[in-house]
Amino acid sequence: MLIRFKRSNARSMSVLMSMLLATGGFCLASPVTAEPVVVELFTSQGCSSCPPADALLAELARKPNIVALAYHVDYWDDLGWKDPFAIPEAVERQRGYVRRLSKSGAFTPQAVVSGDTSLVGSNRAQMTRAIAGDRDALAVVLSKAGTNLLIDLPERWIEPLDVHLVSYLHEATTKIGRGENARRSVKEVNIVRSFKRLGSWNGKPQRMKVPLASFPRDATAVAVLLQRPRQGAIAGADTLALR
Repeated sequence: MLIRFKRSNARSMSVLMSMLLATGGFCLASPVTAEPVVVELFTSQGCSSCPPADALLAELARKPNIVALAYHVDYWDDLGWKDPFAIPEAVERQRGYVRRLSKSGAFTPQAVVSGDTSLVGSNRAQMTRAIAGDRDALAVVLSKAGTNLLIDLPERWIEPLDVHLVSYLHEATTKIGRGENARRSVKEVNIVRSFKRLGSWNGKPQRMKVPLASFPRDATAVAVLLQRPRQGAIAGADTLALR
């Protein structure tokens, strides 16, 4: 069954957020959803504006209904510090959002919520409003069987969706030797180690298999994102620990 958020719920959440902000009692509230909201942060260890966004993402990652992913880009590497977690797929993913969301260019820290809302990744108020928005929530179930990851897509859907597979490292602390964050020790969470499109799903019940041995050795978990073509809105997601 396809679950759609009621707009009355979204309005109620917006009112609650406004009250909390007005009274100074602000906190990151968990949106009332049946499926996770996906928050993708584009960041770099060479960017001095990124640590606050990394810290906010760490807060979100502790929420049970949020899939928080940190994509490390490499275009800050020429400022004196090469980010050890930067991958080309992160840059390509961000460029796709720049095109899709009609942005003037890529920047860090950029966060994209549910594939359709771009904001500065350290902006707590904007982040809360985006998470509380009205969106689809389509089920996808991950499990392990023997040497394979199983991806079950049991729901029916009326349009094709891209199936993206993301592996990530749960947590790491790095001492920065040079660049804008020199002499800082940064703690980061849910660091993307690989990203690839598995194919298109036509909405009928389907199972996909992926060998567990195909994931990078430092990946500790995986996420599957169901996304409208050309990096449109994300319609569903699930995560699973690898170890």
